[in-house]
Amino acid sequence: MPQLLLELFSEEIPARMQAKAEADLLKAVTTRLAEAGLSHGEAFAWSGPRRLGVCVEDLAPRSDDVREERKGPKVGAPDKAVEGFLRGADLASIDAAEIRTDPKKGEVYVAVIETPGRDASEIIAEIVPDVITSFHWPKSMRWGPNALTGGTLRWVRPLQRILCVLGGKAVPFTVDGIPSGDQTEGHRVHGRGPFTVTGWDDYQAQLETDGHVRLRREDRKALIAKEAAKLCKKAGLELVPDEGLLEEVTGLAEWPVVILGDMDPDFLTLPPEVIRLSMRTHQKYFAARDPETGDLAPHFLVVANIKAKDRGKTIAAGNAKVLSARLDDARFFYDNDVKTGLDAMAEKLGTITFKEELGTIADKVERVAALARELAPSVRADPDLAGRAARLCKADLVSEMVYEFPELQGVMGRYYALEALNRSPGLDPGPPTTETGPRTVSPRPKPGDTALLAGLNQDQTTQIADAIADHYKPQGPSDAVPTSPVSIAVALADKLDTLVGFWRINEKPTGSKDPFALRRAALGVVRSVLENDLRLNLRNVFNFAGREYPKSIPPSDKQRSIEETSKLALDLASWETLLAFFADRLKQVLRDEGKRHDLIDAVFALGEDDLVLIVKRVDALTAFLATDDGANLLAAYKRASNILKIEEKKDKTTFTPDPDPALLTDPAERDLHAAIETAQSALSPALAKEDFEAAMSALALLRAPADAFFEAVRVNADDPEVRANRLKLLAKIRDALHSVADFSKIEA
Repeated sequence: MPQLLLELFSEEIPARMQAKAEADLLKAVTTRLAEAGLSHGEAFAWSGPRRLGVCVEDLAPRSDDVREERKGPKVGAPDKAVEGFLRGADLASIDAAEIRTDPKKGEVYVAVIETPGRDASEIIAEIVPDVITSFHWPKSMRWGPNALTGGTLRWVRPLQRILCVLGGKAVPFTVDGIPSGDQTEGHRVHGRGPFTVTGWDDYQAQLETDGHVRLRREDRKALIAKEAAKLCKKAGLELVPDEGLLEEVTGLAEWPVVILGDMDPDFLTLPPEVIRLSMRTHQKYFAARDPETGDLAPHFLVVANIKAKDRGKTIAAGNAKVLSARLDDARFFYDNDVKTGLDAMAEKLGTITFKEELGTIADKVERVAALARELAPSVRADPDLAGRAARLCKADLVSEMVYEFPELQGVMGRYYALEALNRSPGLDPGPPTTETGPRTVSPRPKPGDTALLAGLNQDQTTQIADAIADHYKPQGPSDAVPTSPVSIAVALADKLDTLVGFWRINEKPTGSKDPFALRRAALGVVRSVLENDLRLNLRNVFNFAGREYPKSIPPSDKQRSIEETSKLALDLASWETLLAFFADRLKQVLRDEGKRHDLIDAVFALGEDDLVLIVKRVDALTAFLATDDGANLLAAYKRASNILKIEEKKDKTTFTPDPDPALLTDPAERDLHAAIETAQSALSPALAKEDFEAAMSALALLRAPADAFFEAVRVNADDPEVRANRLKLLAKIRDALHSVADFSKIEA
C-alpha cells in the first residue's frame, strides 16, 4: 500500500506556532482522508523553522465503492414532492427510481445511488489544496504578485514549495499559483539542494545527511539539551534549566549548533533575574552557573543555525558584544532607578489609572495597605511592616527597569528596597542577596530616600523587600505561594482588594472571558489560605475592603459624591456572590486533589466562609461517608427528606424539629428520638472545638435507630397528631445532620 508524503516549505515560521501547526496539519489531513473513504496506517507529522510535514503510511490506493439507497415519497405524491426527491437524489426522471413496498406507507420511490471509488491520487489532489487554503494560523499574510492580482492564499509566511508524493510519484495540483512536486530544499548554507525525493526514508536520509536539516522537533530538542550540558560540564559549569527557552530555540534552528560564549564579569553585579531575562528575552541565550555556589557565571550558551569553520568563536564573540550592549542598557536603567528611589516612584502611581471606576494605582495602594494591616494579625505578621510593604509594593511599576522588563515587576522593587539600606546611617547592610545567595557588589549610585524604610533594621527591611517581590504570587498553578507573614498579608490584600473592587462595579468574569484575571486572583487567595493554614472569615474581609473604597477614591475622580460612594458600599453589604465565586475556585483546588465537589457544596450551604474550616469539614465528611454508618445514614436522611418534602408540600407547611415525647408510642420512634437527643448534645461541643471526628462519631449513633425506625414505623399514621409528630421527628433528624452539612446536596 502506498505512502503519502506531504511537506509545506515556506519562509521562517515563528517558533511559538510550530508545534500547534504540526498537530493541526496532521489532524486536518487524516480527518479529510477518512472522510474521503481512504483508510491508512500510522501517520506522523514534523515541523521546523521552514517546513511543516505529514507522512501517512499504508494508504489505500483507492476509496471503496459506495451504494446508497434513498427513500422518497409515496407513489402518486404531489409533483413538488417528487421534484424535490429527484433533485436530492440527482435523478434525471422518476423512471430512474425503483418502486418498493413500505409496510406503513405502501408503495414508495427509492433511489439507488452508486458512487464508484476513486484513485487516492485524485482524492489527495483535491484534499491537500483545501487543507492548505483553509489552514488556520494565529497570524497570516498574503504576499507577492498573487496578493495584488486577487490571490486568496494566506499563510504564516510566504509559501515557496509544496512537496506531495504518493507511492513514490508526485501528485500534481496547484495552490494559488504554486505547483506541487517531488522536490524540497535543505539548509540555506550547508545544503540547499533542491532534493528530489520518493518517500519518507529517502526524504529523511537526503535532508539529514546532505541537506543538514534535522526534521523532528524531538531530535533537535534532545540534541540542544545534550550539547549544552556537555559544553557546561567541560567548562566546569552547570546549565540553568529553562524548558520554555529550550522549546523556543528548537523552533529557530534547522541544524542546531550549541556554542559557549563569555560575557564581561562586571555585569554580574546586576540582579541575576535581569541578566537571565536579558539573555532569554532579547537574545535567546541560556545562562550558566557555578555548580558549587549556584551563582550565575560570566558565560552564556547560544544555539546557532550553522556549523562554523572556527567552531563558533566568531559567532560567540558577536553574540557577546550584543549581550554587552543589552546589559549596559540594563545597568543604566538599574542605576537610574536606584538614584530615584522607591518613594519618588510611588508618588507617580497617582498618575496611572488602575480602573476608571476604581481609581488610580495610588488609590489601590492605600486600600491594600489598610487591608494588609487588617489581615496582619490573622497571618501572624507585623501590621506596621505589612502596611509599609503594601505602600511600596507597586512603586517599581514606574521604574525604567520594569518598563523594559515587565516580567520583573515586584522583583525589582525588592532590589531597590535592599539598596535603600545603604541610606540607613550606622547600619551595615551586608552584601545584598540574590535568588542564589550573596553577590559581590560594585560601587553603586547613592540610593534615593525611602521614608517608609526609615528606622528599620536589616531584618525588617528584608521582610518588606521580600513582600514587594512576592505579593504577585502565585501567578499560576505551578507558582509557589508566599510563606513569609508580611508577604502573605500584602499578597492577600492585593488580590482581595481587586476582587472586591470588581464585584462592587459588577464586572465579574462571564463564561470564558476574564480580562482582569479575577479567577486567577481568587485561586491565589484560596491556595495561600489553605497552604498557610490561615483562618479568615471572608465576609468580614470583604466588608472591610469594601469600606475602604469611599476613602481611597476622591469624588472628583469618579464624578460621584462621598455620600453616593458610601451608599454603593452599603448596597453591596451582601457578598454572597463573591463567596460563591470563591467556592467554585475551592472546588477546583480540591477537585485537583481528588475530593468531591458535592461535599464542598454541602458544607458551603451552612454559610461557612472560613476556607480552612470548610476543608476540614469536607475531609471529615468524606471519611464518614466512606463508612457503612455514613452511607446508611445518608440513605436514611434521603428517605426522611423525601417524605418531608412530599408531606410539607401536601400540607403547605414546614414541620419543626420539636416532636412531643408524649406522642412517641412506638419503641422504635422513642429510641430514635433518644438517639437524636444524645447525638445533638455531643455534636454542639464537638463542632465548637472543630473536633469533626467526634462530630461524625456522634452522627454514627443515629444509623441503627434510624434503620429500625423506618423498618418498624409507618410515618403517615392514621391519627393526624401522631403523623405530624412523626414528621417532626424526621425534621429533627434533618436538623441534626444539617448542623454538620447540608446533606441534601450530597450525591448518593
